[in-house]
Amino acid sequence: MDTVTTRLCIVGGGPAGMMAGLLFARAGLDVIVLEKHADFLRDFRGDTIHPSTLDLMDELGFSERFRALPQRRVENFSGVVDGRSYRVADFSRLPTRNRFLSFMPQWDFLDFLAGEAARYPAFRLIRRTEAQDLLEAEGRVAGVRAAGPDGSVEVRSDLVLCADGRHSRMRARAGFAPRAFGAPIDVLWFRLPRRDGDPEAAAGRFGPGRILITLDRGDAWQCAYVVPKGGDAALRAKGLPAFRAAVAQIAPFLADRTEAIADWDDVKLLTVTVDRLERWHRPGLLCIGDAAHAMSPVGGVGINLAIQDAVATANLLAEPLRAGRLVEADLARVQARRMFPVRVTQALQRVIQSRVIATSLAADAPFRAPMALRLLDALPRLQVLPARMIGMGVRPEHVRMPARA
Repeated sequence: MDTVTTRLCIVGGGPAGMMAGLLFARAGLDVIVLEKHADFLRDFRGDTIHPSTLDLMDELGFSERFRALPQRRVENFSGVVDGRSYRVADFSRLPTRNRFLSFMPQWDFLDFLAGEAARYPAFRLIRRTEAQDLLEAEGRVAGVRAAGPDGSVEVRSDLVLCADGRHSRMRARAGFAPRAFGAPIDVLWFRLPRRDGDPEAAAGRFGPGRILITLDRGDAWQCAYVVPKGGDAALRAKGLPAFRAAVAQIAPFLADRTEAIADWDDVKLLTVTVDRLERWHRPGLLCIGDAAHAMSPVGGVGINLAIQDAVATANLLAEPLRAGRLVEADLARVQARRMFPVRVTQALQRVIQSRVIATSLAADAPFRAPMALRLLDALPRLQVLPARMIGMGVRPEHVRMPARA
């Protein structure tokens, strides 16, 4: 069995893991990121790059290279009820450098982070290698045992950062179990062609018994069809023609292209989970991102919180890790800083899920737009509030530690 040694071992090459790997390598610390796949070319759902993340790209000096990537800008978001559009979020009013959302395939974003991290000799991304178990020594986590294309490998490290998602194996190996809060919805994801003259770039469309979110991906609409929890099987049992008709009914401008949904393989189920760990750490190990807190797709903020977790982690841990004096109290400081925004965001998501989304799905007749939508549309200055919550979050993070590499 091969053995390698590093200061920091990051399990998972998603947004949290890649951002953390980049920042720690930039700070001059040896970093290994274990990614179980050969590349990032997978059907991600979180393709949103938020203003707070765009600001981080500027802070790191990546602006010119990042702007060169294909992406779509969105400056506002609307809710459509009974054919009437209500603007609810205006990102152009945010007190940030970048006053818009950017949509790009997540594999492009992760490839970009990997490329920037590779500029630092302290960074190493090991693909096709999956962490299987934790290594322990003297009462603390001392690394991971992983399986790669050439056999087993032990990665010994001063800290293991678990960023392997909402179904984290390392979290389970550490003995952590998240507290689940339940979710009344699931989401079906699919794409339809986009054409010139189509309406708003990003909108949520509400009708009796159905909700459809449409996000502009340039040549296509990324569509999220919301169903009651466990409602996927009943919807599929009605047949694909019925599903196409339901999509056309709630978004008539898509009616002439629903045949692009050729079969059910084109429709992917996202089982919505909202949960979080009450404790993110133990000696030698810290969970961040979805491994610490699975978010609802409401607002598309999961990727934003994951990246901000990574920034806070690097800000707080780079120096004690470099000095060889990292203790569990340092890991607790990361959780203490990030737990508040997680709790607030999840609480708001749960309110929206139960009072807006579930109510719409339960309706069997046309209904009036909720007062909140009508008020936001009538008072544009208020639209910065949901824009700030989505685009910046409760506690946006900034890069504080200097580059040492």
